[in-house]
Amino acid sequence: MGKKIVAFICVHNSCRSQIAEALGRHLRGDEFDFYSAGTQTKPQINQDAVRLMKQIYGIDMEQTQFCKTFDKIPAPDIAISMGCDVGCPYIGRAFDDNWNLPDPTGQSDEVFADIIQRIKLRIMDM
Repeated sequence: MGKKIVAFICVHNSCRSQIAEALGRHLRGDEFDFYSAGTQTKPQINQDAVRLMKQIYGIDMEQTQFCKTFDKIPAPDIAISMGCDVGCPYIGRAFDDNWNLPDPTGQSDEVFADIIQRIKLRIMDM
């Protein structure tokens, strides 16, 4: 049997879910296939997230990822909501988990780094 597909879902698929996809692939890509998606998209990944992921992990999310909607990824075995502070997206099924992470958009680098660290710990606990 193949690897389980894990999908990280946010409304806009531009920040937390993109970080989780990148960290998932980086940390546990040999165990799971990671995707991220939203119910809407933004024209680009959050630039603070891109910059800090390059700085902390050397990962360039813009090389391997883009904003996409839920219907553009394979059906996940595990669907994780990043946090419903902006309204939970509807994906046609229940979420397996809600990580309740606040959106760091527009916040300081310290707030972003904290969210990145929290996502890393959740991925390692999967």
